[in-house]
Amino acid sequence: MTVQTLPAFGALLRQWRERRRLSQFELSVRTGVSARHLSRIETGRAEPSRRMVLRLAEDLGVPLRERNALLVAAGFAPAWDETDYWDERLAVARRAVALILEHHDPLPAVVVDRFGNLLDFNGGAAVLMEGVDQALLSGRVNLARVALHPGGMAPRLRNFREVQRYFLDRLREQYAVDEHPAVAALIEEVGGYGPGADDGEWDDSAAPHPIALPLRVGSSRGELSMFTTIATFGAPRDVTVSELAVELFFPLDEATREAFAKGA
Repeated sequence: MTVQTLPAFGALLRQWRERRRLSQFELSVRTGVSARHLSRIETGRAEPSRRMVLRLAEDLGVPLRERNALLVAAGFAPAWDETDYWDERLAVARRAVALILEHHDPLPAVVVDRFGNLLDFNGGAAVLMEGVDQALLSGRVNLARVALHPGGMAPRLRNFREVQRYFLDRLREQYAVDEHPAVAALIEEVGGYGPGADDGEWDDSAAPHPIALPLRVGSSRGELSMFTTIATFGAPRDVTVSELAVELFFPLDEATREAFAKGA
């Protein structure tokens, strides 16, 4: 029995369609491309134009990096550049990010890439990292590792398991997009971490907060309780910019607000 392998583009298109839980008919309605033609593209019996690749990727909400991959798989050149974050061409983006970090201080704020690697942070974020092993803060610094490693924030996290699940969910979402081996390795690594504190020093039994998952962490200023929001660039035209995330921490109680205000 011969097993037929789908052509690269057709396989990728089908993966994205299924990831969005769309039938060929539903995608056809969205795009105006007939379901029959979509079927022929997915099975390699028809070749899409560059314009159709971009149209399908747009309607499927495919990230820019993966849109480039779809174009290459279809035999076309990538459409979007990937610029190093510290390149002069991204200076205006960095200034925008720096403005957010500055105005959010003394509350914590961090800038991360698609893997959660730390690109920048403000003074408030430095407070959260007090006592973290310097080995975790040198070279490529990963936020999940800093938070969950026994030499990181883990011994001070009061709801370690909740925070661990949060990071693992984010990493799994990223892995579902590009299946990068670095993400797979990080999932395995942080999934194996324990709280790094004696029993009784951390507790996941508190009732869920009605706003968002809290980050509850002990510090020299007392216990801090926060939630986060994530800011991204609107309508990015560069892969790096499209993957930047600015995570902003906000106090969940008056004691936390006062702790950061006094430290300003």
